[in-house]
Amino acid sequence: MDIPASSTGRYWLIVCAVGLLLAFSGLGYRLVDLQVRQHDQLRDTARGNTTRTVIVQPRRGDIFDSNGNKLATSRFVKTVCADPVMIGRHYPAVARALAPVLKMDVRNLEVRLKPRLIRTPSGEMKPNRYIRLKRKVLPEVFDEIKKVMAEFSIDDPTVAVNRGKQRFVRDMRRLAVFADRDEDQLRLYPSGKLAAHVLGFVGGDDHAGKEGVEKVLQSQLTGARGWRIIEIDKGKRERVERRVQDVTARNGLNAILAIDLGIQNIVEQELILAMEKHRAAGVTAIVMCPRNGDVLAMANLPTFDPRHPGDFDASARRNRAVTDTFEPGSTFKAVTVAGALNEGLVTLRNQFHCENGRFKYAGRILHDHHPYGMLTVEKIITKSSNIGAAKVAMRLGAPRLHQYIEDFGFGSRTGISLPGEVAGIFHPLKKWSKLSITRVPMGHEVAGTPLQIVMMMSAIANGGRLMQPRVVDRLEDGQGRLVLKYPAKTVRQVISPTVAKQVAKALKTVVAQGGTARRAELDFYTVAGKTGTAQKAGRGGYIPGKYYASFVGFLPADKPELCILVAVDEPQGEYYGGLVAAPVFKAIAGRTASYLGIAPDKKPDELAISDGRTPRRR
Repeated sequence: MDIPASSTGRYWLIVCAVGLLLAFSGLGYRLVDLQVRQHDQLRDTARGNTTRTVIVQPRRGDIFDSNGNKLATSRFVKTVCADPVMIGRHYPAVARALAPVLKMDVRNLEVRLKPRLIRTPSGEMKPNRYIRLKRKVLPEVFDEIKKVMAEFSIDDPTVAVNRGKQRFVRDMRRLAVFADRDEDQLRLYPSGKLAAHVLGFVGGDDHAGKEGVEKVLQSQLTGARGWRIIEIDKGKRERVERRVQDVTARNGLNAILAIDLGIQNIVEQELILAMEKHRAAGVTAIVMCPRNGDVLAMANLPTFDPRHPGDFDASARRNRAVTDTFEPGSTFKAVTVAGALNEGLVTLRNQFHCENGRFKYAGRILHDHHPYGMLTVEKIITKSSNIGAAKVAMRLGAPRLHQYIEDFGFGSRTGISLPGEVAGIFHPLKKWSKLSITRVPMGHEVAGTPLQIVMMMSAIANGGRLMQPRVVDRLEDGQGRLVLKYPAKTVRQVISPTVAKQVAKALKTVVAQGGTARRAELDFYTVAGKTGTAQKAGRGGYIPGKYYASFVGFLPADKPELCILVAVDEPQGEYYGGLVAAPVFKAIAGRTASYLGIAPDKKPDELAISDGRTPRRR
């Protein structure tokens, strides 16, 4: 049956109307979807097409010595990049021109500048339009690079008459070598290796402190990042007048140390000589102000260069002054005598029989280096009698001896602002054997760090007060305003000031005629101190032929300004502290006292006697 034409028309009209209705419905839904559901996402996407967030790096704070000498500083540097496509076939000539400025190998630079196709992560082949040539380039070096490129000439006579080639050369000179937008920082150490173990170094992409003060003060030195949201034009250039938001970076604080660069230099010079002379495995020295615990110098050999720490083994980067321990040897006799004097159990004039160099106790024989009979407490220190020290300790008793050792700081970290410090080895009293009371007084069965030993002697020098060592004096902002002061801190009063003077009196005899450290004697200053010679301990006991030789002392003896420790690890040949470490102490102490202008305290008659001359009499 035929359908009337009028009905067919109405049918198609209805179909078209429904189609249009559905189309408009879909369009409406899409508009609603874009305007409502995806509004925030699309807004952020559009903004991202015209804006950019720029992170503003803060400048890392500087580190100064106590006299204002800059020990560590930071400079903003650039990453030098290049466009090989723009350089084209001239890459060998560009490499030859840039290599001396970049301090790079010419052939290596040629390879990097040569235009080539590279495969993208998606598998597409594209020309290498962007390559990094060198990071951490100082601004003045980059200026030299720009100058070299601006003066770059092409040996092609047709350039002068060909406008296209002229444009190419002009663009290559201006644009082919450029700097990455993101600025980096370079940490500089103007004094090179000096005080390397104190300063430490930075590393990683975040330039975080990895060792030393750089690590301990990481948060204070780093500062806080700033940022800004900028609007950019079609050429990806910032439209400064349309800057959206700007948060200023807060630069890091500056750290002022107690370290004196002049003294540090003296110490390191003398350690180099000692290392060579004794062919030692290592040498450590610490110079302190006993009054306040300030560390004026701290040095170790082997050492490293904080500018290139990766070029050195981990052992060279280790700060042995706080990380390594050794048995103190006879330096420990000062602790034993100090405790007995403080308890009122002995005086310096009390005598003990030293068994003619052979003392049997708890089934074992204790020897002296020389056979002594009766010795006063003072002479026990002078002659460094093991037997005499053991008998003084027996009068003091194990519990009280143990307590005084603990009070002098052994078995606990000092709290210095340096990483890696260890507490040393100091056994609980319940683990002491019957033999311990005779062995501990001469520095066996206990191990301390060089820092702990010098802090012990500093306590005797300053009237019996154990101080917390201080390597950081204060923090300042960029304008030199004080932000934080690290005050001198007394940990505890270990012995009375009177007893401290008595111990100092005994220690003065060690560095005089008949003492074990005559080689530490100075011409113009009285010295009080103690030698230490200890065999190195290993897993199976003591290691034959390997020793620590040490000397720790202070000057002027009656009004101490300096306390100095020298420890020599595995000296070859001579190994006694009085022969090996004492002369190094003498060299450091004499030069440092002169550098600081410390007034001599020896009388004219004492000067004549120390020189070996007969004093003139009136």
